[in-house]
Amino acid sequence: MLKQLSALCLVLGLAACGGSDLKDPPVDMGNFRLGLNIAVADNAQKVPISRSATADEWEESIRTAVADRFGRYRGTKLYNIGISVDGYALAPPGIPVVAAPKSVLVITANIWDDAAQKKLNAEGRQIHVWEDGGASLLGTGLIRGRDRQMEVLSYNAVKKVEEWLLTHPEWFDIQGAAPTAVGATPVPEGAEAGPVPGTSIPVAAN
Repeated sequence: MLKQLSALCLVLGLAACGGSDLKDPPVDMGNFRLGLNIAVADNAQKVPISRSATADEWEESIRTAVADRFGRYRGTKLYNIGISVDGYALAPPGIPVVAAPKSVLVITANIWDDAAQKKLNAEGRQIHVWEDGGASLLGTGLIRGRDRQMEVLSYNAVKKVEEWLLTHPEWFDIQGAAPTAVGATPVPEGAEAGPVPGTSIPVAAN
């Protein structure tokens, strides 16, 4: 039975990983060029059933994901991105069972026009992401280590930040409607948010 469960978990885990889009040409971001890459995790709240990660580890993970995604753009105007880690759950290892704890990350993102020293969004954009999109009934603690969970969560969160920025073409002199990557499926606004099963992460929007 354990072999069968492990095999199922492996299949689900591989399906959840999917492929990174960072090797594809970046979508149009007009005159965007990454300026300051700021990440803060001092006040991150950890769900009780979770592996632990330090503020420094989360900040490094987020900054790496931001640099990997937004460092590809070569526009003529600098924009500063600031992300705070509000809460997280990193699925612990153990025998996988239905409704096992799943990894989730809650962040708040902000963006500034560097030259004008002006914040472009009136309120911080709070984003919730699951490690596997929430599709799997099983936790990932058995098939992924803590560092890999953080890497995937940071990748997913920063991709959502990019999708959010693309809904504001006026910030980056993008002509016409905000484009989407070829083959990408538009993500409904409500799909970004979702509570951790059996838990809650009380966070306050910046």
